Amino acid sequence: MPEIRSSAELRNKYNEISNFCHNYNEPVFITKNGKGDMAVMSIRTYEEIQSKAELYSKLLAGIDDIRHGRSKTFDEAFSEIEADRSK
Repeated sequence: MPEIRSSAELRNKYNEISNFCHNYNEPVFITKNGKGDMAVMSIRTYEEIQSKAELYSKLLAGIDDIRHGRSKTFDEAFSEIEADRSK
């Protein structure tokens, strides 16, 4: 269940919300006038999310390369590396 707090709680209970974010590694959703406004999370959680997004993007690019014939077999790639090393 997501943690939901008001903007007033963010202002008045910052340390409590910060501790939650660090202890549970998940965002806290902040409301303003009863409606969702933003999400707050620790830097560590943010960096993990960013790293996963970057990895997924690279995986999707790799899958696209394979689908469109822009890839090599292991043997082809290894042969090219060996040829470059011997130059």
